[in-house]
Amino acid sequence: MNDDTPDLFDASDVSVTAAAPASGIVPPAPPEPPAELPEDAAPLDLFAERAYLAYAMSVVKSRALPQVEDGQKPVQRRILYAMNEMRLNAGAKHVKSARVVGDVLGKLHPHGDSSVYDAMVRIAQDFSLRYPLADGQGNFGSRDGDGAAAMRYTEIRLTPIAELLLSEVHRGTVDFRPNYDGSFEEPALLPARLPFTLLNGASGIAVGMATEIPPHNLNEVAQAAIHLIRNPQSSVADLLAHVRGPDFPGGGQIISAASVIQDAYESGRGSLRLRARWRVEEMARGQWRVIVNELPHGVSVAQVMAEIESLSNPQPRAGRKEITQEQKNLKAAVLAVLDVARDESSDAEAVRLILEPRSSRIQVADFMAVLLANTSLETSASINLTMIGRDGNPQQKNLRQILAEWVDFRYATVERRTRFRLDEVDRRIHILQGRMIAFLRIEEVIRVIRESDAPKQDLMAKFSLSEIQAEDILEIRLRQLARLEGIKIEKELGELYLERSTLQNLLDNRSAMTRAIIKEIEADAKTHGDARRTLIEEDASTSSSRGDPKTSVPDEPVTVILSRAGWLRSRQGHGIAAESIGYKTGDEGFAVFETRTTWPLVIIDTNGRAYSIPVSAIPGGKGDGVPLATLIDLQDGGQRAQAISASPEARFLFANSAGYGFVASVGDLVSRVKAGKAFMSLDAGETPLPPVPVPASHATHVWSASSSGRLLVFDAAEIKTLAKGRGIILQSLEKGSTLAACGYCDGLSLTLNCRERNKIAPLTLRGEEFAKYLGQRARKGTQLPGKKLPV
Repeated sequence: MNDDTPDLFDASDVSVTAAAPASGIVPPAPPEPPAELPEDAAPLDLFAERAYLAYAMSVVKSRALPQVEDGQKPVQRRILYAMNEMRLNAGAKHVKSARVVGDVLGKLHPHGDSSVYDAMVRIAQDFSLRYPLADGQGNFGSRDGDGAAAMRYTEIRLTPIAELLLSEVHRGTVDFRPNYDGSFEEPALLPARLPFTLLNGASGIAVGMATEIPPHNLNEVAQAAIHLIRNPQSSVADLLAHVRGPDFPGGGQIISAASVIQDAYESGRGSLRLRARWRVEEMARGQWRVIVNELPHGVSVAQVMAEIESLSNPQPRAGRKEITQEQKNLKAAVLAVLDVARDESSDAEAVRLILEPRSSRIQVADFMAVLLANTSLETSASINLTMIGRDGNPQQKNLRQILAEWVDFRYATVERRTRFRLDEVDRRIHILQGRMIAFLRIEEVIRVIRESDAPKQDLMAKFSLSEIQAEDILEIRLRQLARLEGIKIEKELGELYLERSTLQNLLDNRSAMTRAIIKEIEADAKTHGDARRTLIEEDASTSSSRGDPKTSVPDEPVTVILSRAGWLRSRQGHGIAAESIGYKTGDEGFAVFETRTTWPLVIIDTNGRAYSIPVSAIPGGKGDGVPLATLIDLQDGGQRAQAISASPEARFLFANSAGYGFVASVGDLVSRVKAGKAFMSLDAGETPLPPVPVPASHATHVWSASSSGRLLVFDAAEIKTLAKGRGIILQSLEKGSTLAACGYCDGLSLTLNCRERNKIAPLTLRGEEFAKYLGQRARKGTQLPGKKLPV
């Protein structure tokens, strides 16, 4: 073993004495350590790190993410290129899908046949891609989740729009690289004539990143690209004047606010609310029914039907014998309005869902509100514009970056196409110039060929021809040197000189190339563009609600009552007298909120976790209510600590006993799961204080008081607004002291309750007495007079 090689195993360091087994069988001796480690040997942790990094980069760049230039993943690019090489264009006859899969596997993509066929099926599905790139014949699946038929049964060819990706692939526009075994070449990219990254979008999960790019309308994307070419300094907002938002193949409606859409395209990440589209069909005797004919992207009629069945006939959840109160409430809400749900979809009408109300007296808006709130007729769609950029690195991009990089790529491909054609024109001109010489001196050419032993060299010497010209003359037929052919040569030369001048002008004049690119984009958009399918129309309820997006109930006043033992109920209206509220024997009130049915009730536990309950889901009446534990699942041994109920937009100051705090909106605490969400970061022994509402006006300062009797008043602007976390220090605390209380004041006076000699009394501070407590955040504050302690 080399001196500089570390010993992985040294037997001299280990002494083992093994007892002979009772059976008398001697165990095999441990393997001898290798005499010498190979040169590429590495510690296991380093090897695993390198191997996983290589795997991760392979997934990111060679499988999961599309390229910004052509919008294709490697397997899709290889399928399209293979079909193009097989001449399966839109005018060709369909061929068996198995034949295409075999060609792709054998030449370009040495992986499983099912992965290639699945990718090929997807690019042929008109409900998956906004602009399908393949035309399938046979069963290629359905939006209800039905799989495609086996590849031996289906047939396929390219669609006309695939021409925008493939028409220039052999015109010098892109680089080619060897395939997996070096026997063939494949294009590194396809020369996309439009930004297919946006047209068809993409979806994929890589290692440490994912992508979810929605499809868009071709006409809108083309206009945005032209606008950016003409105005390179355009912002995302400028481009959104053309690209209004996603355009899904199945239509539907986007109900998110314009500001939400803009934020998603500016950051490259966001979430949009999608809704089905329907029409009301009037029937005899005042009856009516709703016909849903467009669904949100990725939602099927079968899925909606299954959800309605689950709501109207709920089953006990795992580990329970009975359905929960929440399930009972939802069942009652759905059955109160819905009588019949029926799927009448067919080949003639891909989506036709019939919804009939229980009574014609129900308002259509109320009827649909219940179904939208509790089924996938309204859902959300994520936007994550992550892709591999022009620099070869994966990155989350905004709309402008995507279009700018495609425009840069288009300039490069057009320039390479122009140079490629210019070289072809120059070669052809060179050949025709030689033919013209031969035509004008045909007798001498014939004599040289007849009498010479080396006619090519003699032609080159006598007529100053190049080797290429001489070989062409020797191979030409005599009838091609007739007078009529001479006229044709002159005409072709004239045309080629003119084309050469145009091509050279494109290369020398950036403005000319810009005009040519814009003209091509406009022509392609005219040929392949179509009308927008997805309606973009904001819904007021989505722009104002930050709670559960499935909540759609009448906005009414209600009083929520929570007992010390954890029983929860509601009573209609406000102004309920405290003495009229009864509790179980031994129980008492914990909190009473005058709230509204559209607001959430939020519980904060001793671990700082937040749990939300829609107020509309809390049982009403004069009974004892339901246990809080049936509506939320407290995690990690947490106990109920604080509770609030307010509008999702309402802001509160949240503080803990360690003196930290921050401001957050109620909507930041809302969660759609019973297990809640992490909200306040608390260390061991710390507890949350009662949340303090942020006043609408006149509250310029915050006060905080410690359990040792120190008071600090500071500017409210010093407190950060966060969605969750630990916050910042409000008041520095002495050892053994905690934060006892905090609140807002106007900066001129303050009244707080203090305990002195076992008596609680209000203490009012104003003027100079108040001023001495003013300071900056994170100070210890000033001791209150006497032995007063805040409570």
